[in-house]
Amino acid sequence: MLRIASIGECMIELSETADSSGQMRRTFGGDTLNTAVYLARSLGETPASVHYVTALGDDPFSAEMLAAWQREGIDTALVFRLPGRLPGLYIIRTDTAGERSFHYWRSAAAARELLRAEQAESLASALGGFDLVYLSGITLGILDGESRQRLFALLEALKHAGCRIAFDTNHRPRLWQSRAEAQEAVNRVLGLAAVALPTFDDETALFDDPDPEATARRLHGLGVEEVVVKCGAAACLVSLHGQQAWVAAETVARPVDTTAAGDSFNAAYLAARLGSADPQAAAAAGHRLAARVIAHKGAIIPA
Repeated sequence: MLRIASIGECMIELSETADSSGQMRRTFGGDTLNTAVYLARSLGETPASVHYVTALGDDPFSAEMLAAWQREGIDTALVFRLPGRLPGLYIIRTDTAGERSFHYWRSAAAARELLRAEQAESLASALGGFDLVYLSGITLGILDGESRQRLFALLEALKHAGCRIAFDTNHRPRLWQSRAEAQEAVNRVLGLAAVALPTFDDETALFDDPDPEATARRLHGLGVEEVVVKCGAAACLVSLHGQQAWVAAETVARPVDTTAAGDSFNAAYLAARLGSADPQAAAAAGHRLAARVIAHKGAIIPA
């Protein structure tokens, strides 16, 4: 059985209802959690276990999250519960075109303490023998400097043990003290990654890449074997073993909410590749799932 882990933060999600009454719908979301959920769904009959790695509090909302993840078939054995702490919270607002804006309350979130020394040691032992570990730039950005160094050491040990690292840059400037700090951390992980699934807008913002081909060249130069550059509603670029191909996106006439479009794409892509699909077929699967996701409100659509 394949063993897969997604490392990051999940928060309480509040989204405005469609009637403009000011009422909110409460659920949960976070980029790496979104990918874990859609990965578990997309794997279908593939013999695999998907673990989510994070830290939560001992509050009722954290308990609800755990129960919901377990209903999705996600293994929560590597979720640390920190007494007295709470999960982060964010509110989504969407405009008439379905584009979203986020407002966060996460400075004291439990997930920021995920890589404390004692927990990092436990994770290093628990993740030994895993086949794939997935994380994002948000995973890096929520950690302090010491915790980030522990994460780098963990990823390096996993890679040397034969685990493949998959990474999405998912750049959020407000999580970083400087652009240079973000660049250094992202490059450190890319140097360990076997698969990179960045969005071109993030690569332009963080590294001034002029086009997706430049992104692919830069990432291959860092040692990444398999690169998929997502370009929103346009075709994505798949680059592997010196071969490149553009894979067209699905047409969505009326997007409702673009939250988790990239996260779901990543999940379907990875699931397809784990099931031995070629990269172009995997990218097409990613586009199909993302098209379904943006036709619904919220990060996690009904199963």
